[in-house]
Amino acid sequence: MLNNLRAVFFDLDGTLLDTAPDMALALNIQREVHGKKPLPFSDIRPYVSHGAAAMLRIGFELEPGHKDFDDFRKQYLNIYADNIAVHTELFSGLKELLNELEAKNIAWGVATNKPEFLTLPLLEALNLRESCSGLVCGDTVKPTKPHPNPLFSAAHQAGVKPVQSVYVGDAWRDIAAGRAAGMKTVVAEYGYIQPEDNIMDWKADAVAKESTDLMQLLLSR
Repeated sequence: MLNNLRAVFFDLDGTLLDTAPDMALALNIQREVHGKKPLPFSDIRPYVSHGAAAMLRIGFELEPGHKDFDDFRKQYLNIYADNIAVHTELFSGLKELLNELEAKNIAWGVATNKPEFLTLPLLEALNLRESCSGLVCGDTVKPTKPHPNPLFSAAHQAGVKPVQSVYVGDAWRDIAAGRAAGMKTVVAEYGYIQPEDNIMDWKADAVAKESTDLMQLLLSR
């Protein structure tokens, strides 16, 4: 994809890690606390990339600004933090890709809107923190995606230029941020794409239908 590729940055939820099982688990635990039946996993998965607000929208029909929203959000995040890495794992082929990037001296990092108090324990639980060259969380750099600042920061941490980098994500804001930062962009179609999303409208440079496609997309010459 880039002849002078120096770094690949990933969104976290739905791109690098399959976090949906644990985020859904936390939501259904919270629903049980409030006397509600669990929701099917298939109903929850498409919205995971949009964080706690999306979980509360589909789980309790709560929107930011509702009088109970902040309390429910805090409760959800605490439940999720207690179940941060029960079922979460790298998407298929991503371990091999990270190993290949390191072997080729190509840095990799994460730029996520997930807060740091959840991101760091998750990466550490999966033994990924040490090899991650650039890490930006939703509460460490402002404005958040779709603003390019998080990607500028991740590239700076990794010691590379944005134009030498690729950003992979599964939401429109990921591709918008990557394009604005001057990076090549890849849509993770295998991720948490919502039914109403038209990924071709995002104007990414490439689309990875399966996570195992990333190796060929990123490293082929």
